[in-house]
Parts: sequence; C-alpha cells; structure tokens
Amino acid sequence: MQQNMISESRRRITIRDMVMCALFTALITAGAFIKIPVPVVPFTLQFLFTMLAGLLMGGKLGAISTGVYTVLGLVGLPIFAEGGGIWYIFKPSFGYIIGFIIAAYVTGNLVEKMPELKFGRILIANFIGLLIVYAMGMAYYYIICNYVINTPIGFWPLFLYCFLMAVPGDILLCFLAAFLTKRVKPVYDRMRSN
Repeated sequence: MQQNMISESRRRITIRDMVMCALFTALITAGAFIKIPVPVVPFTLQFLFTMLAGLLMGGKLGAISTGVYTVLGLVGLPIFAEGGGIWYIFKPSFGYIIGFIIAAYVTGNLVEKMPELKFGRILIANFIGLLIVYAMGMAYYYIICNYVINTPIGFWPLFLYCFLMAVPGDILLCFLAAFLTKRVKPVYDRMRSN
C-alpha cells in the first residue's frame, strides 16, 4: 500500500490528467459566476469545484488545476468573481483563492490516503479544507485591509462578515462534495487506471 502511494505521487502527468485539470479549471471558473442567492451573503459554487478537484484527482492534480485557475486570473483573464489581473492580489478576498489551492492539495492527499472511501471520512477532509480556505481568506483579508489598502477592519466584523455569514452555504457544499466524491471517485479511479 505504501509503495503504491509513493509510486502514485511520483507518476508522470498524462494527457488524461491534463485534460481533467483543464476541465476542473473550467468548472472552477464557471463556479465563480454561479451565484446562489441566499439572505445576506450570496455564495458561489467555486468552493465546491475546488474541493472536488482535489478529492477526485488527488492533491497534486487538484492543486495544479486550482493553481492554473489562479494564474489565468492573475494574468488578466476576467475569471475571478470580480474580474482579473495582477492587481487582484490587493483585493482582500484573494486570500480565499490562495486557500483554495492549499485546500485542494490537502483534501486530495487526505482522500488518497484513505484505505476505504467512507462518507464521514470524506466529509472530515472537506471540513479540514473549509477551515484552510477560511483561515487563509480571513488572515489575508485582515492583513490587506489593515496594512495595505488602509480600510481597517476589526476582528469581530471580520469574523461576522467573512466567516459566520458566509460559511453556512460552504458547509452544505462540503456535504455535497462528500456525496459526489463517494459516488464518482471509484468510477474516476477505474477510468484513470485504464
């Protein structure tokens, strides 16, 4: 089992892997624009697709897919929720995008190491990814607002607007991602091994 994981992490990226990474980059892009209106803070499906990229393809390919999305947005393609361009690194919300890359990697690696796909374990991996995204997002938001663009925000308003009001939708997406992973990953793995 351990030897299999080592060889899996060292294997070359195939054309099929590149196509799947491109597909997930496109899904993440589309997810940024699919807004689900809920009271107070509407949320997008971007988080769902970044998590699925890692959960289904593995940590390495999930991070590559999410990283490609980020690079495309930073070079100027208007694929982020509010546009694109290098200036986007000065937007307080850019930390969430950084968190997406790390979370896709971590959740993907957690699921790859599972001896058996169980809904509860996948859900725990998703919640770990959710914590990573929000920790990165909130820390970056605080630093950019208070030290870069000079629009100070305190800890309570940051916690209220950037976590409490935003996280309920993403918690639901964690359950949806776990359900989809439990169903789709065995099929994806069989396809990948052929």
